[in-house]
Amino acid sequence: MKIIIAPDSFKGSLSALDVAEAINQGVEELFPDSTIVKIPLADGGEGTVQCMVDATGGEIRKEKVYGPLGDEVFASYGILGDRKTAVIEMAEASGLTLIPKDKRNPLVTTTYGTGQLIQAALDQNCRKMIIGIGGSATNDGGAGMAQALGVKLLDREGKEIGWGGRELQRIERIDLESIDPRIKTTQVLVASDVTNPLCGPRGASHVYGPQKGATPEMVEELDKALHHFALIIKRDLGKEVSDIPGAGAAGGLGAGLIAFLNAEIKPGIEVVMKAVRLEENLKHADLVITGEGKIDRQTIYGKAPIGVAKIAKKYNIPVVAIAAILSDDAHVVYQHGIDILVKVSDPPMSLTETRENKMQLIKKRIRQALTENLKNLF
Repeated sequence: MKIIIAPDSFKGSLSALDVAEAINQGVEELFPDSTIVKIPLADGGEGTVQCMVDATGGEIRKEKVYGPLGDEVFASYGILGDRKTAVIEMAEASGLTLIPKDKRNPLVTTTYGTGQLIQAALDQNCRKMIIGIGGSATNDGGAGMAQALGVKLLDREGKEIGWGGRELQRIERIDLESIDPRIKTTQVLVASDVTNPLCGPRGASHVYGPQKGATPEMVEELDKALHHFALIIKRDLGKEVSDIPGAGAAGGLGAGLIAFLNAEIKPGIEVVMKAVRLEENLKHADLVITGEGKIDRQTIYGKAPIGVAKIAKKYNIPVVAIAAILSDDAHVVYQHGIDILVKVSDPPMSLTETRENKMQLIKKRIRQALTENLKNLF
């Protein structure tokens, strides 16, 4: 019997690899002669680097880069097991958690550090990039990222603009002469489930600006600045980025990655599953076990368990999903390929419980659930 274990993390509690190992222990006790393959997953947000490194036998690297306010921070990125693919979470270098609440100001925050991580990956001979762009502190349209890679954003006097969303209004010309030439031969995939356009009522500034510290006045200023940036990009680069779904992700970093790195935006879970070769591993399996910290109606919109289930159903493989929390509306996932739902404990695991205790709970519940449902699964 072949069993695939492919969960997301239980965010704030256990990594995807921890969850996979706990499930593995429960399965081994029940099916000691089975072949078990662990493939930790993520949906492009927090934990994407770690899960993909774990799944492919890659490595984590650290770089000193400029944070969102221009101070130096240490940021991690991953190189996957093929040694050719880098995976980057922009939040490591340009994330909201790097700034105290009283200092959040998207008029001045920059994605420059994210560009430095991209350059570091290029220096490691990576010619494929997977970039997760959740959790940003920025609203600069990826301008800082582009500047770190050699793009010159010039004002009417021919001088380079400064950092931050406010500065975009000053751009009069984009000069690509000094952009890192390796970008032309690098494939960039953006892992994001955000579909917001760059500007307007559903754009980066209006929807996400307030959580980054923007007042209503700032929101209007930032939106105008991004609109101006998009016009210059269209004129100088011949690319229309304003209305592309996902262009507004991470304060417009989505648009910047499209404009300067020819990036393609894809649903996060799809990017991750392809990179870790989930379908290839899953084809001849007899059972798939997935999960995430909370399963509810939102799970059906691009979350890991449903991504796994969609592939499993192509091959008529039963799917079990485990979660720390099952909401009252969790049953909707039965319509999307999940066959059995398992709740870790009642009440749910507390944050104060030890990692070992949480893993023991998962192990126990998986073993119980499989024992109770053997006839239904096989």
